[in-house]
Amino acid sequence: MVYIIALLSVIFLGLAILVVSRMAAVIKNARGPVEEGHIGMSNRINAALFIVFFVLGVIGAAWSFLYAQQFFLPEASSPHGRRTDFLFWLSMGIITAAFVVTNALLFLFSYLYQHKEGRKAAYYPENHKLELIWTVIPAVVMAVLVFTGWRAWRDIMAEAPADAQVFEIVGKQFNWIVRYPGVDNNKLGAYNYKLIDNNNEVGVDYTDEASFDDFVSTSELHIPAGKPVLLKIRARDVLHSVFIPHLRVKMDAVPGMPTRFWFVADKTTDEMRNITGNPNFGYEIACTEICGQGHFSMRIRLIVEDEASWQAWCKEQKPLLTSTPDLATRIPANLKAKAAKYLPADAASAPSDSSTASTNQGGGISVASATIR
Repeated sequence: MVYIIALLSVIFLGLAILVVSRMAAVIKNARGPVEEGHIGMSNRINAALFIVFFVLGVIGAAWSFLYAQQFFLPEASSPHGRRTDFLFWLSMGIITAAFVVTNALLFLFSYLYQHKEGRKAAYYPENHKLELIWTVIPAVVMAVLVFTGWRAWRDIMAEAPADAQVFEIVGKQFNWIVRYPGVDNNKLGAYNYKLIDNNNEVGVDYTDEASFDDFVSTSELHIPAGKPVLLKIRARDVLHSVFIPHLRVKMDAVPGMPTRFWFVADKTTDEMRNITGNPNFGYEIACTEICGQGHFSMRIRLIVEDEASWQAWCKEQKPLLTSTPDLATRIPANLKAKAAKYLPADAASAPSDSSTASTNQGGGISVASATIR
């Protein structure tokens, strides 16, 4: 590494000396008289090269765009995603048009007004009308783009509809954990980071009876198509970011600061397979915040299916209490009866864990006072 740095330093020093010597030659020549006949041919060649460069540049940019289209994502599978894409391409179209027009004028003027013997530049100190035009028009266009973007952001980040299906997704090094609300009234149970351990990776608080039928998955998230979905997002350790590219969903998962994102997926996984012609197509949730050495592995499948299929799949899943009966010790004694249907017989009769299920004798308040709903 030291030798490479030394070699680069020598190369840089050599280039610096070359640039300085060239600049000195240019300054020296600029001080002397200009001989008209000596600059005619080279000036015409440079002017022609300006036009050639511009034309080849436009052709190259157009080819690059057309070639890259095969790698573009298909049309977004959510209404807000299509709106976002429209605003993106609208902005790109306006910016590209402005770029092409201004550079076409720049290169064309360099050709048309190249130096010619006997021609003198006209003195044109100001034009208030022209200055007003090129100031007001860009300002109006930018204001429209900013306003439409703000409206889209406001709508996307608004509160989720009351009937939105709720899920929780928790990021940790290096995987995602999804929690489902079970079959009760679309309600996730409370959680408490102090309760996190190997059996309870998301810190489900079993002093809240809404937690009894919650179940988790680390391999896939199933959601119903055509229905609002609210993702409640958390991180256990470092900064992560939930990214569902085909739905244009992206939101950071921040330790200690729960975030959220709601959307509607209106194309099922099977429909996208037909649209893309790819029988192996699958939605995925990835992490787009570099979170450590295993960042590349932070992805799970997203299954978008019709309501009936989604309901049937949910009914086949076992609550965390059923798959991990050791958690029964965290249920307060007064809630044991309500939790019994989710527990094996021996677990249902197990004593409660006093560290999480005891109550304050003075006011009946749970010791797990940090519980968050």
